[in-house]
Amino acid sequence: MSGLRLLAIHAHPDDESSKGAATMARYVAEGNRVMVVTCTGGERGDILNPAMEKPGVLENIPAIRREEMDKAMEILGTEHRWLGYADSGLPQGDPLPPLPEGCFALEDNEVIVRDLVEILREFRPHVIITYDENGGYPHPDHLKVHEVSMLAWERSGDESYAPELGEAWTPLKLYYSHGFIRQRMEMFHERLLSMGQPSPYAPMIERWEKNKADIMARVTTQVTCDAYFEQRDDALRAHATQIDPAGAFFGTPVEVQRRLWPTEEFELAQTRVRTAIPEDDLFAGINPDAD
Repeated sequence: MSGLRLLAIHAHPDDESSKGAATMARYVAEGNRVMVVTCTGGERGDILNPAMEKPGVLENIPAIRREEMDKAMEILGTEHRWLGYADSGLPQGDPLPPLPEGCFALEDNEVIVRDLVEILREFRPHVIITYDENGGYPHPDHLKVHEVSMLAWERSGDESYAPELGEAWTPLKLYYSHGFIRQRMEMFHERLLSMGQPSPYAPMIERWEKNKADIMARVTTQVTCDAYFEQRDDALRAHATQIDPAGAFFGTPVEVQRRLWPTEEFELAQTRVRTAIPEDDLFAGINPDAD
């Protein structure tokens, strides 16, 4: 396989490294082009790694997060585009405070869709990865990514839509990324407890039990990508303000993950080609000689 193109649309820097990063690294290694579109700069993100809570970091977080993103993209080998919108932050409280003026989540969908369609027509991806209708989790920027991705999927191939943005291009498949699978985390959680070790997965599992979530029931496609788990982890560590090396992302050694769960999971949400479910390849059903 070579010459196919994959576009992943994400809300913030670091989202690409926690959701499907090993899959992207695999496809790059196999000779395909992969591009990440990051909609915001993550300017309102908190510092989630205690080691980065030091003078000068929070004050310079926009520039630092751009540097972190550059490192992650170099590690994964992907192309990258900033969409240029302002992070909305994660509102907290009861009632929730209003979103900040001018943020991504409050931006007009039509404006954002034009930006995305221009990129789609330029890069001409065969496959798009985005978030589901719940945003993966209900951050306002993730929900917005879902909305605008679905609109761009429909309009990119419409010759009557904004011809000034470039020649129409029709993507063939659209997937939702499911980066956090309950059954996977429970397997790692139970392994640690059986060894008498503390588990970093407990809070996540408690939330799933409360919400009765079962994302695995929606998964259509599992991509074997364990050979690229180290790249994924290195890309995560590149986002040093956001990723705690002692956190759940690194709670299970890579060699154990390879043995117990060597795949990343996706849901085929839209397709314009025939394919057979379940799949093990995001490009399944696509002619490798496609334009």
